Amino acid sequence: MAKRTIVAMPGDGIGRVVLEETIRVLNAAGFEADYVEGDIGWEFWKTEGNPLPDRTLDLIEEHKIALFGAITSKPKDAAFDALSPELQEKGLVYSSPIVGLRQHFGLDICMRPCRSYKGNPLNFIKRGVGDAIEEPMVDTVIFRQNTEGLYGGVEWSDPPEKVYDALMTHPKFVKNFSKTPKEELSVSTRIFTKKATERILRAAFEHAKNYGYKNVTVCEKPNVIRETSGMMYKMAQEIQKADYPNIELWNTNIDAQMMWLTKNPQNYGIIVAGNMFGDIVSDGFAGLIGGLGFACSAQFNPDSGIGVFEPTHGSAPKYADYKTSIVNPIAMIESACMMLDYINENDLAKKIRKAVAEVIAEGKVRSYDMMKMAGRPDVIERGAASTQQMADAVIEKL
Repeated sequence: MAKRTIVAMPGDGIGRVVLEETIRVLNAAGFEADYVEGDIGWEFWKTEGNPLPDRTLDLIEEHKIALFGAITSKPKDAAFDALSPELQEKGLVYSSPIVGLRQHFGLDICMRPCRSYKGNPLNFIKRGVGDAIEEPMVDTVIFRQNTEGLYGGVEWSDPPEKVYDALMTHPKFVKNFSKTPKEELSVSTRIFTKKATERILRAAFEHAKNYGYKNVTVCEKPNVIRETSGMMYKMAQEIQKADYPNIELWNTNIDAQMMWLTKNPQNYGIIVAGNMFGDIVSDGFAGLIGGLGFACSAQFNPDSGIGVFEPTHGSAPKYADYKTSIVNPIAMIESACMMLDYINENDLAKKIRKAVAEVIAEGKVRSYDMMKMAGRPDVIERGAASTQQMADAVIEKL
């Protein structure tokens, strides 16, 4: 079998170090691949006015599979101020390159597993009957629609006349906003299409069917956001009834779901949601399994075969400047395991996950977050493992 080529996109901040250590783990596990670096992120915005250069899109188009580290995104004014002076007169507007990547390649299916590791001191615990301490094991997979909704980018400040006139045809807009001067309005849209909604719902049900999950929960807000959330839940009912009658369909509102996270998280198998609510609930579940240092994700398009695999944490620029890197690489390692599953290297993925599980259960090597320390440069001196030492421990188990 020909050696694969993987597009490695470090991005910003800590993205480079977690990606480098993950590639070391992949090599130690026996995964044979060539890695080509793709340019993406804040530095390319500052110097080129484009955080997602066409050359990187071409690499992904050619090789199909990419590992991504982390990205820095800043508000509109801060992004403009960061541009090189010669670019500031060109009317450039910053937009998130990872969102652009998803939309360019139609990576509409985002999958975020949240599974507890036994022995992780950061696992969620609660008090049970008689003040007994309970540690529910979480095994939830969030399917997030990745290209539409509030992240679709269809928004305006001081909307154009045609947009404003269209808004004025809605009686609730007339009642609540018609007296507001147009230049004082900012509008963000939440657009759902039936095609993309069906794809994410079917991906969720198929995963439940293939991996033995007993329920799929639509986590939206159909009692208030009646058109978009309502459409998703109605379609879920039709799909479940027609094709997945043995899988229970549950319906929760996003606000109530966040409350129930700490009540009975072990009850939820698959959760499916639109872009914003999927982002929120996946971070909530990640908190139950140890935080963003353990939160991995995959985003892919089944039609093109293109997949991008990344941790859900940010670039944490303050940590990137430390002499010795202290960040936890497990989220990036887990994301690489999702890549291996996607390209049918399942045995290698299981091998790496087993090694990670053994390191965590043994408890001899722990990153600063696992030791419940604040992320300061002196944590290594106080017994926390560096990023490299965490990867070394996994490699030793391999």
